[in-house]
Amino acid sequence: MTAKEILKDSEGKMKKTMETLLREFSEVRTGRAQPALIEDMHIDYYGTSTPVKQIAAVSSLDPRQILIHPWDANVLVEIEKAINNSKLGISPTNDGKVMRLVFPPLSTERREEFIKVIKEMAERGRVTLRSLRRDANEKIKKVQSEGHMSEDDKFKAEQEVQKMTDRHIKDIDALLEKKSKELREV
Repeated sequence: MTAKEILKDSEGKMKKTMETLLREFSEVRTGRAQPALIEDMHIDYYGTSTPVKQIAAVSSLDPRQILIHPWDANVLVEIEKAINNSKLGISPTNDGKVMRLVFPPLSTERREEFIKVIKEMAERGRVTLRSLRRDANEKIKKVQSEGHMSEDDKFKAEQEVQKMTDRHIKDIDALLEKKSKELREV
């Protein structure tokens, strides 16, 4: 394995970590009703785990309300179960054809709880990035010890891994700041 391959592999894994963190952040509500809160929620659709967006139209009627209109009305019960079991803390209303989710305004305490949650998510992302950096550096050292890489190339590759890690950690910090700001808005 060459240094380029190790760097490319590490970059791919770090990007996946960032995508996962973005998805987790989008699931934390900010007081506004956003279809993204529901769209990727999985339900049991005739024995298959299926995202809501594949079986229903999800739209935001206003800043406090989401409307879920399934193409098969029989699935409303499953969607309702998934929402009740989620971290959203919302009770859906079901009229037999569509489901409405009304989001109450967030209290100051609830906002602070959400901020703690996203800080924990961000820290898990940073830890994952550092772990990926460690793994990449170990691979680089192994390749160098096997005689397939010079000491200078090893040093350069480790610097590149560090730059990559620093860049992604900086991105996590920016995402955390942005999401915290959204949560603090009333």
